Amino acid sequence: MPDTRTHIYALALGSNRPLSAQRSPARLLDEAVVRIGKVATIMRVSPTIETAPIGPSRRRFANGALLVESALAPRAMLTALQAIERDLGRKRFRRWGARSVDIDIILWSGGCFSSRTLTIPHVEFRRRAFVLTPLRAIAPGWRDPRTGLAIRHLAFRLGKAASKG
Repeated sequence: MPDTRTHIYALALGSNRPLSAQRSPARLLDEAVVRIGKVATIMRVSPTIETAPIGPSRRRFANGALLVESALAPRAMLTALQAIERDLGRKRFRRWGARSVDIDIILWSGGCFSSRTLTIPHVEFRRRAFVLTPLRAIAPGWRDPRTGLAIRHLAFRLGKAASKG
């Protein structure tokens, strides 16, 4: 009997390398959402925010988040998202370098998941305002299965820590 369960995923999107004058980072995020809508049902999309880069890249990022529902299991979802990244010009050269689009699985309705190529919840999401801010806009009450804290609480803690730093 086939598995007919559906899963909800919280995805983070980022881009800081335009592909042309018409395909800015913000527009590439819009294109990614449309393509993701072909493999999953889009439930909510955050506003796009502009953020400073991490690491060696100098270009500012467009970041966003979305909630989707899909029958795809985590590994299959990762494969589908990586295909979308490649279709939108993603090349994996160096960690934290410029990229046309980056799509990460942050959370899923199944709680924790770990394989050689994928860890859910995303390992770094609790320390990244560029993930928590858009995610808080669409899923403030979603709880991190590792800490038990809601997204809004994680975002508040991160902002409080940044203001002390």
